[in-house]
Formats: sequence, structure tokens, C-alpha cells
Amino acid sequence: MGRDDFKVDARVLRRGLLDNGYGELPVVSDHVVAIDGLPPINKDPFDRVLVAQATVEGVTLLTTDSLVAKYPGPIRMV
Repeated sequence: MGRDDFKVDARVLRRGLLDNGYGELPVVSDHVVAIDGLPPINKDPFDRVLVAQATVEGVTLLTTDSLVAKYPGPIRMV
């Protein structure tokens, strides 16, 4: 499902990011286990995986979602 406010070809964006040195971060079992320690702020499982992944990996999660931004940890509202 596309978004009206995001008019970018995902394949082109991905290729550009990889070509410029950005790496992909797979979801691993440590990330899934860390979900259990998150407060029940958001019920969306994908959002919770992203928050747990950022926390475990020590990277900042950038989000436009004010609900996701309420989680503790390395999250920055943009």
C-alpha cells in the first residue's frame, strides 16, 4: 500500500542508500526478545520491533509518529 505523501520509488531509494554506504539492519532474535521489555505505548508490532531494534543496536530511530516517539530510548521525532 502506497502513501500519498511519500512519492519515492522504494527500489530506487534502497539502491541509492546502499550505493552511498548505508547498510541494512536485519531483524534478529535479540530484537524480538527486547520487545518484551517495552512499555505498552503502541500495539503495532512493526513499530515495536523498530523501537526494540534501535535500542539493542544503539542506533537512533527517526520517526514522524508521535506515538512511537513516546518510547524511551534512542528515538528522535523529525
